[in-house]
Amino acid sequence: MADRKGWRILLAVVVAAIAVLGLAGGNESSGSAPKSLPDNAEAARVQQLLPEFPGGDTAAAVLIVTRADGAELTVADRAQAEAALARMRGGATGSGIVEAPDHRAVLGQVPVSSELNGFALTDRVDELRAAARDGASPGLRLQVTGGPAFGADIANSFSGANALLLSVTALVVMVLLIGTYRSPVLWLLPLTVVGLADRVAAAMGTFLAQATGLTFDGSTSGITSVLVFGAGTNYALLLVSRYRDELHRTADHRAALRIAVRRAGPAVLASNLTVVLALLTLLLGLLPNTRALGAFGAVGLLVAMVFVLTALPPALALCGRKVFWPFIPRDDGRDTTRSGAWHAVAEKVVRRPVVVAAVSLIALAACACALPFAHIGLAQSEQFRVRAESIDGLDTLSAHFSSGSSDPAIVLARTDAAAAVTAVLEQTPGVVRATPAGVSGNGLTRWSVVLDAPPASDAAFAAVERLRTGLAAEPGAQALVGGSDAAALDTRDAARRDQLLIIPLILAVVLVVLLVLLRAVPAALLLVGVTVLSALAALGIGSLVSAHLFGFPALDTNVPLFAFLFLVALGVDYTIFLVTRAREETPGHGVTDGIVRAVASTGGVITSAGIVLAAVFAVLGVLPLITLTQLGIVVGIGILLDTFVVRTVVIPALFALIGRRIWWPGRWVLESAAQPEAERVRTR
Repeated sequence: MADRKGWRILLAVVVAAIAVLGLAGGNESSGSAPKSLPDNAEAARVQQLLPEFPGGDTAAAVLIVTRADGAELTVADRAQAEAALARMRGGATGSGIVEAPDHRAVLGQVPVSSELNGFALTDRVDELRAAARDGASPGLRLQVTGGPAFGADIANSFSGANALLLSVTALVVMVLLIGTYRSPVLWLLPLTVVGLADRVAAAMGTFLAQATGLTFDGSTSGITSVLVFGAGTNYALLLVSRYRDELHRTADHRAALRIAVRRAGPAVLASNLTVVLALLTLLLGLLPNTRALGAFGAVGLLVAMVFVLTALPPALALCGRKVFWPFIPRDDGRDTTRSGAWHAVAEKVVRRPVVVAAVSLIALAACACALPFAHIGLAQSEQFRVRAESIDGLDTLSAHFSSGSSDPAIVLARTDAAAAVTAVLEQTPGVVRATPAGVSGNGLTRWSVVLDAPPASDAAFAAVERLRTGLAAEPGAQALVGGSDAAALDTRDAARRDQLLIIPLILAVVLVVLLVLLRAVPAALLLVGVTVLSALAALGIGSLVSAHLFGFPALDTNVPLFAFLFLVALGVDYTIFLVTRAREETPGHGVTDGIVRAVASTGGVITSAGIVLAAVFAVLGVLPLITLTQLGIVVGIGILLDTFVVRTVVIPALFALIGRRIWWPGRWVLESAAQPEAERVRTR
């Protein structure tokens, strides 16, 4: 009867998964570039008003033409550039090319619909590039850059990204599971369950995008898959590890499995809800891609937990003990809490808790001290880990024209204040030229403003801020400053606001969950504090590795918030695994011996889970965006710190140092008072 019940549960899960996948279909938005501009930002308001102007529903792709040998362009070269521009425009003529002051380059602009995004934008820019080079002389170098080309290259970086990311992630998880279980069979069960959960989570993300209008871009999709695979595999490792321990004490494998689910299930549920609640705080962010990651990540982790707790146990029950072949656990009564390498490590730690805790905490604090010196904020030309034509073209353009020529700022103001606005624009430092670019039907005038600064650089941001300050002094103008530089500035400012709001909320959520779970104030405060210190240390080390080992110019704006979220929430995962076991062991063995037994019994699974999760986040490096690579670096480092330093060394030392007061005001205080005299002496 038990076998039939297991088959029924598995069949129900598979049927439900197939139904969700069938109803969801494909997700066309996953190939789009991340949407990060807040809807209420000044640059966003400019975008909303642009369609009211002639040609306002288009953006300019820029053709930049130079000679491959760097020499001055000849008359024939300029004629070829004119012909290339005409081909890009579909044979249409109009304003022609503009020659650089050094006569070594020319540029021209082609309108591209602003409604195009994702792979549709990539296709359009590919057509323009092909048309430009069709019949051009080999001695000429023709590059297409500008805002649309940059957006196309961003979207193109996710071409095939889902398949590549899933393949590499599955391969990494498979190798690590085989190494962990040392079984050619067992790894198939958790990998299949988690892989199916990932596909269902992606389908649920499609439903969520359709219902809420959130952007499910390639970056969000990739991070969500990493979360599902990483966290889902961790849940499976915890459950299987506890199941294997119980098999040493129970003859009936189904009874052992029931005990394992009953003991490990609450820890899985608590750790999952901690991360889910932390992710949901992102919904309060200003950045659309931040809100999207919060929603999709939360749904993905809930799906992973449901699959692990509902599909994996019946699959294990149907396979029996032999699934662990060739190392099949026997009913031999072996106590995993009193032996092994992790027991030896924990024993050494609690013998000298003051020294161990002091050295570890000082080392973590020293690593965290590197963070204030990290440069945060990547310019537009610094987004790619590999070279892209839009970036190369931007470099070429900057060498011969004003840096802002490829993507001018946009100023909108009341037409009756045009003279005053023009005067402000011409007097603002950093402005090369300001050209009227049309009048709308509702009394607004548009200016195209070329800045003497690389796009999305600190100099460009300073110029935009000067423009906004100067124009604000003309209240009747009701002026707005937009364009790519203004959008990047507004995104940076919103990201800083999100960090100030969301990081404290994440900490509050984690603290409340630990208080509810542990019912011990000192333990909850200590664990949150240590986890935060570990996260800051990881950000400090990660910033140094990013700058000095990988040569990245800065941390991306989103990296500190996302990395802090994952490190704190996922770090608490391992804390919950360890401390719930310590709470279970404390009544019969005392605080110090209880934490030693907890480390001995969970050290192996926490280590395996940490390595798996760090490796899965490192897989983000297969994508060419520096943001995701940096996120993988920082989170990977932080998880390894959590695994090998915080959970193994710092927490046991602090528990031994504080003693039974760690569980105040719970019943553990009284129950721990009965600890052996030898332990009381050891904890002094």
